[in-house]
Amino acid sequence: MKKTELPRWATGFVLPVLNLLSALLVAALAIHLLGESPVESLSILIHSAIFNLEGLSYTLFYASTFIFTGLAVSIAMKGGLFNIGAEGQMYLGGLGLTIALLALDNSLPAWLLIPIAMLGSALFGAAWAFLPGYLQARRGSHVVVTTIMFNFIAADLMNFFILKLVPEGQQNPASRVFSAAAEMPRLNTWLPVLGDTPLNISFLIAIAALVIYGVMVWRSSWGYQLRATGLNQHAAHYAGVSISRMIVVTMLVSGALAGLAAVNSVMGSTHYLSLNFPAGAGFVGIAIALMGRQHPVGIFLSAVLFGALIQGGFDLSLEKPNIPPETFIFIQGLIILFCGAMENFYGPTVLKLLNLLTLGRKG
Repeated sequence: MKKTELPRWATGFVLPVLNLLSALLVAALAIHLLGESPVESLSILIHSAIFNLEGLSYTLFYASTFIFTGLAVSIAMKGGLFNIGAEGQMYLGGLGLTIALLALDNSLPAWLLIPIAMLGSALFGAAWAFLPGYLQARRGSHVVVTTIMFNFIAADLMNFFILKLVPEGQQNPASRVFSAAAEMPRLNTWLPVLGDTPLNISFLIAIAALVIYGVMVWRSSWGYQLRATGLNQHAAHYAGVSISRMIVVTMLVSGALAGLAAVNSVMGSTHYLSLNFPAGAGFVGIAIALMGRQHPVGIFLSAVLFGALIQGGFDLSLEKPNIPPETFIFIQGLIILFCGAMENFYGPTVLKLLNLLTLGRKG
């Protein structure tokens, strides 16, 4: 019988791989036009980001943040919502943990201070996602519009609050440095082979978040209601799901995950709050959710890929001055283009090939 839809293995693996290869092919052409060998450049990038242990450590450090922003976008997508406000929610998450740390970092031990700061980041991120969720659930305002506008509001709020947090006499627009108790423990304490890198236990927390996400979405009644809402709101409503409540709760969870992305960046690396600390991680989360097909394994692999692009791209730009660091922002954009706007570009061709193979076997 002729197939009319692609099987899950094709949509979940074949299409993302083809889209990634297409993005890399265009990127290779750009590198060639810059006067460098695409094969040699790719070899340098992979060696720096994956096969060098210290480089791999940096790759996983960046991936730790991307896992949380990818999860934030993914869980919203499962509920039929396109939360593109993870950047702003991460901003507010950083503000939440900073307020907690500045108030408590000189009076509490690390084992108590770190969970409180993480709770602050999750609460502030969730609070920033609540209003867009409420507006869609109760007033019909589209969450895409409200979340993207909230990104700009969050940036302006950060500009306002950071001036209140700058210590007297300091010119850098940043808070004071947190006490040592507020630093996330680094993994090189137990694995010195990783080198002097900022990779910390946020990576392990991110892995735990992936597992919890997988269990909640595919192995719980709430997850079933979430997926039903995302697939067909009318059917979910007739099955007894409160659509408005589901939208609000989903956005709260999504915002909390985006807020937690600030933990790795602020507590695991800089140890103070600065302007522009998200550095586009919220927008990268959109690409990770799309490319990873909102699956825990796919999200992890996509986050590592984007972490490798940052780490390998930095070293590559040092070795190949003709290739500026902005090239890898271009590559990220290509991946977003092929895995987002053009995610089904190869779908009809793959479906036709599968039908031809099926007919060939029968013949």
